[in-house]
Amino acid sequence: MTAEYSAHHLQVLEGLEAVRKRPGMYIGSTDSRGLMHCLWEIIDNSVDEALGGHGTKIDIVLHADGSVEVRDRARGIPVDVEPRTGLTGVEVVFTKLHAGGKFGGGSYAASGGLHGVGASVVNALSERLDVQVDRGGKTYEMSFHRGEPGTFAGSTPDSPFTPFEKSSELRVVGKAARGVTGTRIRYWADRQIFTKDAEFGLTELEQRARQTAFLVPGLEIVIIDERGDEPTSTSYKYDGGISEFADFLAPDPAITDTWRLTGAGTFTETVPVLQASGAMVPTEVERECHVDVALRWGNGYETVTRSFVNIIATPKGGTHQAGFEQGLVKVLRAQIEANARRLKVGKDKPEKDDMLAGLTAVLTVRVPEPQFEGQTKEVLGTPAVRQIVNAVVTKELTARFASTKRDDKNQTALLLDKVVSEMKARISARAHKETQRRKNALESSSLPAKLADCRTNDVADSELFIVEGDSALGTAKNARNSEYQALLPIRGKILNVQKASVSDMLSNAECAAIIQVIGAGSGRSFDLEAARYGKIILMSDADVDGAHIRTLLLTLFFRYMRPLIEDGRVYAAVPPLHRVVVVNPGSKPNETIYTYSEQELHTLLAKLRKSNRRWLEPVQRYKGLGEMDADQLATTTMERNGRMLRRVRVQDAEMAASVFELLMGSDVAPRRDFIVSSSDRLDREAIDA
Repeated sequence: MTAEYSAHHLQVLEGLEAVRKRPGMYIGSTDSRGLMHCLWEIIDNSVDEALGGHGTKIDIVLHADGSVEVRDRARGIPVDVEPRTGLTGVEVVFTKLHAGGKFGGGSYAASGGLHGVGASVVNALSERLDVQVDRGGKTYEMSFHRGEPGTFAGSTPDSPFTPFEKSSELRVVGKAARGVTGTRIRYWADRQIFTKDAEFGLTELEQRARQTAFLVPGLEIVIIDERGDEPTSTSYKYDGGISEFADFLAPDPAITDTWRLTGAGTFTETVPVLQASGAMVPTEVERECHVDVALRWGNGYETVTRSFVNIIATPKGGTHQAGFEQGLVKVLRAQIEANARRLKVGKDKPEKDDMLAGLTAVLTVRVPEPQFEGQTKEVLGTPAVRQIVNAVVTKELTARFASTKRDDKNQTALLLDKVVSEMKARISARAHKETQRRKNALESSSLPAKLADCRTNDVADSELFIVEGDSALGTAKNARNSEYQALLPIRGKILNVQKASVSDMLSNAECAAIIQVIGAGSGRSFDLEAARYGKIILMSDADVDGAHIRTLLLTLFFRYMRPLIEDGRVYAAVPPLHRVVVVNPGSKPNETIYTYSEQELHTLLAKLRKSNRRWLEPVQRYKGLGEMDADQLATTTMERNGRMLRRVRVQDAEMAASVFELLMGSDVAPRRDFIVSSSDRLDREAIDA
């Protein structure tokens, strides 16, 4: 470091150099998330074309060599020369930041690409990018190496590359059929930029493709994955739009139909417009904002909302979501006040959370040149959209409550009953919590008699083992460290709470005991700060029944105590499957080795054979925790310095919810299809019978 600091120390990053120097500014990160963001930028350009009525199919191909290709049948990137730069439209799009057809030139009424940096950023962060365009009966092609146009001598990123020197060339490489237009982009992400473990996630890609197909009715998106032993192809196409999307997202049985609220509004805003002279002149323009909402309520308490601007997801909300919630709360409060006597509300006031409980909603707005907060476009900032969405939701929802149709009247009455019941449950839970806080230690010690509690008051250091069966409890009592390890036995398989109602769950002795011992409540009233233990460890037998019990317990935690999983407090104990006693020569004591899978056992035995070492036969196979003595259980499963725990996490709550519903839900047909389709993956020898 030097104390001198002058203009000579300043750097001016030209063109795409800035992107390569600070990629996180444009794509968020350089791991898998940033890699996927690059792909979204290319896909969204094709979707914007489909949104404008150009093209009805998009192909996404994950090639075996690590490249990805996006193909559409839209208008194709312009191939003529852009007059200001003297470059073809293809080169402008892929090499110039803040260049494109979405700055109000009339090519797009509403689009997701707004800043003109998407394609050029992907190009800058790619080791190689090839683009082919079908227009005017010809096929044009151009290649780039880390953002620089030129020609490759082969078909791979490692092929010799010759950059253009005096002028660029958009080559004509073939003929296109009459009337056929479209764009094909294939690129190899630059491993100098992205981390080694960054990869395209098929599951995430399928979710995004499904979401886009819902948002653009009639658009077909095909994903072809050529990376495995056998290529796979998945197609998504929905004609029902966001109504189908809301039904797909809903986690619970419905108490209302899926209602559609649509409308539009206009607003004026002053924006800087670039004049021919190069000056930016503030100009007042009129915008039109189209609002489309699909919503339904179910009998659960979870809230699922998805918001979009020009089909770009805004996971952190923005002015459109604020307007939606404002209109919703205003209408429901007015309706509850109007029906206060029938609903027996009294002086209590419903809150927003009471109204959002059980709601599944998809909110979309289409507006020219929306203002996002940053290139990642996670928050909408256009102020006028809030009032327009508020007005549309207020008008349409009020009309629904005023409807004289029998179905509408029945459903709106059920909805008001649900909101009021949620309000009363919240007030009751709060009163109960206040009562519990006022109790002294003696009064609050009414924990289940079968709980073997620990002595420490340090929540972070404490552990609750939920143990399968009383037989394992006896061994575990002798194996535990009673200073910080508590034990709660359960009798066999608890209630399947995915099918059961809340009242059935609470009346079940085992479920009620678990909730009472953890001490943080359940459902919407769950308070993570009140949990009595820092770790919840599920300790079941290493057999099929043990796995079933663990699944039932996880279903209970997922449905009613999900913050514990999200905070990383729920674990599954990993008891050993085998105990191998290795015979040592002479008077040296024998060595005991535990293995945790069949493969690990076979590897160990092969290693012992190779070194001419013997072991006692037969090898002990543990089928239950009760087969271990206290020392064995402590050493392998309970002592912190020797055990192995598997942390349970919810990386994707939506995916996890669908898996729980498939395995534990009341709909049998999908579960049967899953079992039949997956049966060929099961080794008959692996069945523990």
